[in-house]
Amino acid sequence: MKKIFLLLTVFTLAVILSIGSLTKKNTEAAPVAELKEKYSKPQKPSADHSKFIQLKKKFTAPEQVTEACISCHTERHKEVMKSSHWNWEREEYIEGRGIRYVGKKNILNNFCIGISSNEQSCNKCHIGYGWGDAKFNFNDSSRVDCLACHDNSNAYIKQSAGAGMPDPSVNLSYVAQHVGKPLRTNCGTCHFFSGGGNNVKHGDLESALFDPSRDVDVHMAGNGVNLQCVDCHTAEKHQMLGKMYSVSSMNRNRSTCEQCHGELPHKSDVINEHTIKVACQTCHIPEYAKVNSTKMYWDWSTAGKLKNGEPYEETDSLDNDVYMSIKGSFYWERNVKPEYIWFNGTASHYLMGDSIKGNGPVQMNTLYGDYNDPEAKIIPVKIHRANQIYDPVYKTLIQPHTYGAKKGEGAFWQDFNWKTSAASGMKAVNLPFSGKYDFIQTEMYWPVNHMVSPKEKAVQCNECHTRENSRIGNLRDFYMPGRDSNAAIEWFGIGAIVISLVGISVHGTMRIVMKKKNRKEKNS
Repeated sequence: MKKIFLLLTVFTLAVILSIGSLTKKNTEAAPVAELKEKYSKPQKPSADHSKFIQLKKKFTAPEQVTEACISCHTERHKEVMKSSHWNWEREEYIEGRGIRYVGKKNILNNFCIGISSNEQSCNKCHIGYGWGDAKFNFNDSSRVDCLACHDNSNAYIKQSAGAGMPDPSVNLSYVAQHVGKPLRTNCGTCHFFSGGGNNVKHGDLESALFDPSRDVDVHMAGNGVNLQCVDCHTAEKHQMLGKMYSVSSMNRNRSTCEQCHGELPHKSDVINEHTIKVACQTCHIPEYAKVNSTKMYWDWSTAGKLKNGEPYEETDSLDNDVYMSIKGSFYWERNVKPEYIWFNGTASHYLMGDSIKGNGPVQMNTLYGDYNDPEAKIIPVKIHRANQIYDPVYKTLIQPHTYGAKKGEGAFWQDFNWKTSAASGMKAVNLPFSGKYDFIQTEMYWPVNHMVSPKEKAVQCNECHTRENSRIGNLRDFYMPGRDSNAAIEWFGIGAIVISLVGISVHGTMRIVMKKKNRKEKNS
């Protein structure tokens, strides 16, 4: 029966495709050649800042550079100070929870957990100067770091554990005279190394994207379109398109493939029909972490081991940290096949103080969507799993105090004492700590949006439409041909095919009979 069904299906599809090829229309919104022509032209600066008198002096403090910048760009600092890049939070509506101000400032993750009480180290990548504790003045315009995003000299770096201050080695005058439109080097310096190292968090954002080949990313490749981050993540008054789903709840201000490629990007109508329920990334990013490994699992419970009274580290053959006394154990992967979920663009998050129900895993962020949701599509994700500290009495995740400049202040990286670290961290966020701690499994979802492969390496039909090892085998809330088995649907399909073939045969026979009859009548 299966062989008959397969033969009938192949025959019917061949007929349909042959007819469709005669009426196929080119629905490609913007040909690749056209897009490449538009974006591959090098950006020409509108001004030569090396000629500006305001910048031809020795700067002894970075705030002096900011003052010089806003003496000409008089309103830009005000725009920056309204952005989420500056505030590390935004107003969001969270389903079932109402309007909240959430962001990196106050949302926990399952990597380094949270910035509170750890600002001196975590805020190295803030676009401001000196956010080292909760007393930072977000209304002080002199604290805005213009150079972090606009340095085109590749000579500007932030100081390690410097609360966002530039490294003392930086020649501020030289950098200030070589500024322009943000480049990948500006964005990548922070976003490629978030989580404590190269490609730790996202999996699809790493140092290889500074100068990738087409196999790694067709958009950013120097021999491809050579896009800069801001070509897709465009900005108006320093408000940028593209929000991290790890800290963003509402489906707004997203950066999408459709911005350039349109809703119907393919020449084939059959493939275009997939875009109703399948995101572009699902087919065009068959794997991530193509060059350097990404962290897939983090076990904080093993942290604190010492050798001869001193912290130590262990690495694997690829130089990935597999153990660090200050952070615990890690598991890494490279050339990773994504996991797949339904997503409609809205999300929820674990907020500090939320009560944990059950024994885990705790969902650090929940991405909403299902097959029946008209806004939802199948997207690829990296799911980072961790074992992190929590309070078993209050049933809440703990914000630990990890970074400290010296011993005796409760910082785990100095004292290696989870109890004092938890007490100090929870005090900083004004939440209770029972005095007891344990560890619990957590999960965090990171949509995969970069490392787009050449079209020849896109996911093939039989990687999903198959009963064995389907890429989307975990999504069972809909029927998919080739993957799922349903007797009623299959018998209906066989019946439809048989009726169609019988109809075609009857119609053809009648045409032949009528043609012979007409010929006889004509000859008589």
